[in-house]
Amino acid sequence: MLTWDGGRRSALPWGKRVAFAVAGEGGRTCVGARGNSCPSGAAVSGRSVGARCEECGRLDRAHSVAADTIADDPRPYSVYLAWFGPGLVKVGITAVERGSARLLEQGAVVFTWLGRGPLMAARRSEELLRTALGVPDRIPYDAKRAVRSELPDAGVRAAEVRELHARAVGLGGWPEALERMPFAAVDHAEVFGLGGLPPAAGVVGELVAGGVVSGELVAAAGPDLHLRTGRGVVVLDTRLMTGWELTGVGGGERDGRREVTVPVREFGGVQGGLF
Repeated sequence: MLTWDGGRRSALPWGKRVAFAVAGEGGRTCVGARGNSCPSGAAVSGRSVGARCEECGRLDRAHSVAADTIADDPRPYSVYLAWFGPGLVKVGITAVERGSARLLEQGAVVFTWLGRGPLMAARRSEELLRTALGVPDRIPYDAKRAVRSELPDAGVRAAEVRELHARAVGLGGWPEALERMPFAAVDHAEVFGLGGLPPAAGVVGELVAGGVVSGELVAAAGPDLHLRTGRGVVVLDTRLMTGWELTGVGGGERDGRREVTVPVREFGGVQGGLF
């Protein structure tokens, strides 16, 4: 589901044609912070997934659990293990009231809860896992994208998470205020449409004025749309769309319905030219 300025939403069923053009005037502008518009309407880089200028970025981080700038949030928090592919597991926290929304936003293929409690207890347990088990709190999106078409079956996925969950809850030093949660794997592979997903040929590096993105949706995980185009499956990070003025694209010819004329890079490669 894409949400546009003004609250309008666009459903994204598999097979749907996703197509838009980037307006040629005005460039990309800062999206502001915490519900407020950017006071200067500053220009931002086409490659920025945050789409914020330096000042708005600072304001956004000033009241952010993710940036570790809040210590007195009274809400309870959940600690989780999120699995994105073989060997790609991270630990994180999310407000209990958000449920699994954070895991869907990150594109977690499988996850399980580890514990629940006050914010600072959740933070300490997160640090415990990073230190004792070497589990990171971040995994690069390119690493996630590179394995989505080669995932093992559901049993293997769950087994890897189960083993790490057992090691985690068996550690000493857990904060007393944190309630440990039993293992219960939640698998999002079907939700994301990852079954039989073709390998991606590339990733959109940025949008540019006058560019077009058009393709058939074959999967969607976190902010990423996997689009079948005339040059194979191309991944579009929808965060790159914010701050631009976008317009619709007409039906066009058959080839035009799978057109990408913005910079696309290969995994681990150097930014290429236009398709």
